Amino acid sequence: MAADKKKILIVDDDENIAELISLYLTKEGYDTEEAHDGETALERFPEYRPDLIVLDLMLPGVDGYQVCQEIRAHSDVPIIMLSAKGEVFDKVHGLKLGADDYMEKPFDPTELVARVNAVLRRCRLNAARTAKQEPLDEIVEYPGLIVNKTNYSVTYMGENIRMPPKELELLYYLAASPNRVFTREQLLDSIWGYEYTGDTRTVDVHIKRIREKIHETPDWGIETIQCVGYKFRTKR
Repeated sequence: MAADKKKILIVDDDENIAELISLYLTKEGYDTEEAHDGETALERFPEYRPDLIVLDLMLPGVDGYQVCQEIRAHSDVPIIMLSAKGEVFDKVHGLKLGADDYMEKPFDPTELVARVNAVLRRCRLNAARTAKQEPLDEIVEYPGLIVNKTNYSVTYMGENIRMPPKELELLYYLAASPNRVFTREQLLDSIWGYEYTGDTRTVDVHIKRIREKIHETPDWGIETIQCVGYKFRTKR
């Protein structure tokens, strides 16, 4: 395997679907490995060390939700979930657990490849920004809240709050421009990248998760602007 080949772990109990995904990704230049149940996926993950996981939700035994939750406990590796379920709840639940994207079955393999490319491209851009060692001034501070994008930490009422990268970046982006209204599309472009193929509900899910971890105060809060988007409300 070439040193620069990205590795994709494909987790699907349908061997035909896993093989089809592998075929398309291999043609795109990726290295792939398949797992057909959640337990095997969790066993293979630390050894294979994939750059991205394509994860089916409906797996025998340990399901996709559990796999995602266990991996998210110690890794930020990108995860694209697959599911035959079309309910909004399933999509939202998957995103809440930390998935980066979600596709419904049946899907077009070429669209899945495009989404894999887009997610990994965002990862490369983030890595490039880190390598540039940007100035240590990416910090916003309000009474009871400090969002530090330099070391990716959030302090709320004196306590460190665990927050995945995309949640932190979204919070920082809003808080760095107090009282400015951003549409959902603008937030998708700025945080997920203009090539992101998900929908605007991704923003809503991440805002909901942020609000569950930090609660607004009289001095500040994330305000929903009906039919438009969001702003970080402050007395400034």
